[in-house]
Amino acid sequence: MNEHTKVERLDEAAPPPFLTRVSDGVRRFFDGDVFDSFRRSPVTILAFVVTVVLFVAALFAPWVAPHDTYDLRSLDLMNAYLPPAWEAGGDSRFLLGTDDQGRDMLSAMIYGMRISLLVGFSGVLLAALFGTMLGLLSGYLGGWVDSLIMRIADVQLTFPAILIALMIDGIASTLMSTQARADFKIYVIILAIAASLWVNFARTVRGSTLVEKNKEYVQAARVIGIHPLMIMYRHVLPNVTGPVLVIATLSLAVAILTEATLSFLGVGVPPTNPSLGTLIRIGNNFLFSGEWWMSIFPGIVLVVLVLAVNLLGDWLRDALNPKLR
Repeated sequence: MNEHTKVERLDEAAPPPFLTRVSDGVRRFFDGDVFDSFRRSPVTILAFVVTVVLFVAALFAPWVAPHDTYDLRSLDLMNAYLPPAWEAGGDSRFLLGTDDQGRDMLSAMIYGMRISLLVGFSGVLLAALFGTMLGLLSGYLGGWVDSLIMRIADVQLTFPAILIALMIDGIASTLMSTQARADFKIYVIILAIAASLWVNFARTVRGSTLVEKNKEYVQAARVIGIHPLMIMYRHVLPNVTGPVLVIATLSLAVAILTEATLSFLGVGVPPTNPSLGTLIRIGNNFLFSGEWWMSIFPGIVLVVLVLAVNLLGDWLRDALNPKLR
């Protein structure tokens, strides 16, 4: 076997370049400061475990939930208002009791958390895309574009997010028919949440863009004639994604609370697709009649979910801040 054949055999045995880059990236992550700060914080580890458990339960709700709350054939009104299984009159089939329609509360919360996370994730993703785009344009182009976008952002900051969401929901409800309003309710809530959260992304990305556009690599890209849009996309955007990730994590908790508030007020997702806020609102109607579990348990799940996401967001903000390393 000559040397040329040996080299070919070694090349064939070597892993593909993509897998090599992935493995190198994973190795650098576990050896980096971010993972080191994560493993040194027991609170962050606990928040991460709780968040993963809740997310997995919501994602695989059809397999995790004991009952299918969307299957009307499985509902029995004779099972309504049953207390938790450990109380007198409880049923072992319904660990956390049932609601006014005979739905298992544990299953309803798992499916409701699925709706809350879907609306929250979609609203934050839409707000991040829209806010990042406007922030890049505002910071890079400057001039009247910067003034127009920032004045709109300043005006919106004078209104609470929940009022903006209520206004958009009210406008959409006025323009749509009753059937269309029921069909597109979730999409309207997602749009309302995105419209109330984009300002934070835009202002942060604008500040980072103002710093990045004066650096040498951007000046060099201008000199060689690269189009401004390509400079923003290829050169500036990758260097401002760190703050966007932190804001997105913190905004997820705000989006979930906003959706829960809208649902509690009766303008959120329809009762046929109950979220955590809808379950709390329904349970609140029976709170003083003794059926406390119908609102207390969904409220606890909402608090735990928001707290865990907030703790992860706080850790990520500190971990990515070079001044705190």
